[in-house]
Amino acid sequence: MSLLTLIFTYFVTWWIVLFVTLPWGNRQPDEPETGMMHGAPANPNMKKKMIATTILSFVVVGIIYACVEMNIIDFREAAREMDARIYGTRTGVE
Repeated sequence: MSLLTLIFTYFVTWWIVLFVTLPWGNRQPDEPETGMMHGAPANPNMKKKMIATTILSFVVVGIIYACVEMNIIDFREAAREMDARIYGTRTGVE
């Protein structure tokens, strides 16, 4: 896995994990202020959620990296199989 692929994988994983961590610990205020949405959390704890997102993303990307390096996940073979199905079944197309 190249460094660029690893960076892109981390970026996509980070955003997915962020959306997973956003609802953690949200509590609605007992008495919402005027103009405040009813679903808005009283204290969103965004700093803690960003730190948790970063740490969890490193763990997930580490697992993905290990699986790719040990050939548990083989994207190149999957691409070859798709090419064979798409281009191998068509006749007269280049």
